[in-house]
Amino acid sequence: MDRPLSERRRRPLPQRPVRLGVVVAVSAALLAGCSGSPGAGTTSSDSPQATSSSAPTGATSPSPTPTPSPTPSPTPSPTPDPLELPRGGVELFPEYRLVGFSGHPYSAGLGRLGIGAIDERVAEIEALGAELAGGRTVMPVLELIAVVVQAAPGDDGAYRTRTSDDIIGEYLEAARRHDGMLLLNVQPGRAGMADEVRALEKWLVHPDVGVAIDPEWDITGEQLPGLAYGHTTGEEINEIAAYLDDLVTEKNLPQKPLIFHQVAPGVVSNVAAIQEYEGVEVIRSVDGIGAPHMKIETYNLLMKDLPPTVHAGFKLFFEEDVVLGPLMTPPEVLALVPRPEYILYE
Repeated sequence: MDRPLSERRRRPLPQRPVRLGVVVAVSAALLAGCSGSPGAGTTSSDSPQATSSSAPTGATSPSPTPTPSPTPSPTPSPTPDPLELPRGGVELFPEYRLVGFSGHPYSAGLGRLGIGAIDERVAEIEALGAELAGGRTVMPVLELIAVVVQAAPGDDGAYRTRTSDDIIGEYLEAARRHDGMLLLNVQPGRAGMADEVRALEKWLVHPDVGVAIDPEWDITGEQLPGLAYGHTTGEEINEIAAYLDDLVTEKNLPQKPLIFHQVAPGVVSNVAAIQEYEGVEVIRSVDGIGAPHMKIETYNLLMKDLPPTVHAGFKLFFEEDVVLGPLMTPPEVLALVPRPEYILYE
């Protein structure tokens, strides 16, 4: 494949605004009345009752009308317990803090997750998680770039390449070895963001797989990746969240995280339109490279209009951040307001 364009991103942050068996109860109806001639029985022939109740010779008693049996109503099957998250329960927050690495095995330049053995990376996530827990249970996250933006258009002109099932399966197995979650990151290029998410459905029906989207690489037919920021809207995020919420309901899954990474204010518009979903937790992850004061400034700016339906996230870069200043420490990250619930390292 062509060299991933996102590997070559090396830009600082802008200083300024930049969710038994069925038991059938059958009622048997008893037939009322009795049959036989009125004269039969033990009453003596000189009894007044016997005389008065005599019937003409040859007369017969009417047959009783049977009571119709009621139509049986099946008892609904009870709803099975939902599948659980890797470390228990069905809701992400406030039990968990998500801590993860992003990347792809195509290139170390795409992030820490693609360097060396996956299990070693998860061990590093766990070590960082211990410092970032802040009173919560840490959920390790492997954010694999499942749709990688490209500098060349490719055969379909979409400027993106889809990661193979073999690679996705390998990372899902690794996440499961450590009771962690796999997030599939989408950099759609000129393809439709929602279409690329739906194309991953064979993985999204699992209880330990979520979605991250990268709107800066969501470009129009007139843009080229890397030369202009892409863009998405609160309405498109709702479309993706509603799709995931339907999957959660249909497959009886625990909540799924839906992360949107945002490097600058103009990359995502109308965040206030994002709705609440029972099966999906939407997270705004503040992206971008810079010294601590630059990253904090952008974080504060993007958190000002954070709607109550959206959770906070924060992204750090092991190499690029230190070019302009030291890498923020876990205590500095936990001091952000609001405290991020998803902390990602690239």
